[in-house]
Amino acid sequence: MKRIFDKYWKTALFTVIGAGLGFAYWRFVGCSSGSCPITANWHTSTLMGGLIGMLATPSGRKARSGDSTGDPGDLGQK
Repeated sequence: MKRIFDKYWKTALFTVIGAGLGFAYWRFVGCSSGSCPITANWHTSTLMGGLIGMLATPSGRKARSGDSTGDPGDLGQK
């Protein structure tokens, strides 16, 4: 269980923050007419916020010491 938490803690954190922001958007901005598909219901807005938060999570992968600097023409050869 600890290995899973250590691996996915950033994803969980960003998802919870995104869901909170989605709920806050519904609560304070929302859609009064009910015709807005995302913000008409709190659960849809919260779910979409969580999804966006999950997708916005940084990967956290570190570059290896032998990797290139990001130049597409450079194949890592020195």
